[in-house]
Amino acid sequence: MVGARVCYNQAMRIVGLAGWSGSGKTTLITKLLPCLIARGVRVSTIKHAHHGFDLDQPGKDSFMHRAAGATEVAISSSRRFAILHELRDEAEWDLPELLQKLAPVDLVLVEGFKRDAFPKLEIHRVANGKPLIHPDDPHIVAIASDSPQPQAKVPVIDLNDIERIADVLLKHATSLQRATAAIRSA
Repeated sequence: MVGARVCYNQAMRIVGLAGWSGSGKTTLITKLLPCLIARGVRVSTIKHAHHGFDLDQPGKDSFMHRAAGATEVAISSSRRFAILHELRDEAEWDLPELLQKLAPVDLVLVEGFKRDAFPKLEIHRVANGKPLIHPDDPHIVAIASDSPQPQAKVPVIDLNDIERIADVLLKHATSLQRATAAIRSA
C-alpha cells in the first residue's frame, strides 16, 4: 500500500465519546484531534447519525450514479477520496463492521454508538438538563463535565481540560479485537 504508515501501537484501539444531543461531543472531538496528533497519535473518527444524511449533491455525476442504482460509488481526487455505499435493503452496519472499513490508525474516536459495549467518556453539560448516562452504562470510564458531579462513581474531568481528557482516552482505549468481541457478545 503506497504511503501506508505502521501504527506505533500494534493494535488499532478505540474509545468512545457518549452524551446527549447538544452536550458538545463534536466540539470536544475537534479540540482533542490536534492535541492527540501533536502527541504523535494517528486518529480516525466514526460518527453515528440518527437520521439520514447525504454527502453528495443532486446533479453531480456521483449522485446520478447512486440514483441509477450503484451499490458503491468511489470519488477520487489528488486531495481525498470517498466511497459512498448505499445500503438499499440491507440493515444498518454495526460498529465492528464499520471499524473494519477503516485504514489502520493508532486510535479511533467513536461519537455515538452509546449503547455498545466499549470504553466511553461521557460528555455532560448541566444546561442540557439531561441526566447522566454513567449510572446505567458500565462502560463509561470517566465524565467530562462543565460542573462537579459528586454523585459520579467514575472520575470527573473539567470539560475544558483537553490534555487530561486526552490522557484518559488513551489510557482507556481498547483494542479493536477486544471491543468487537465485547460488542458482539453483549
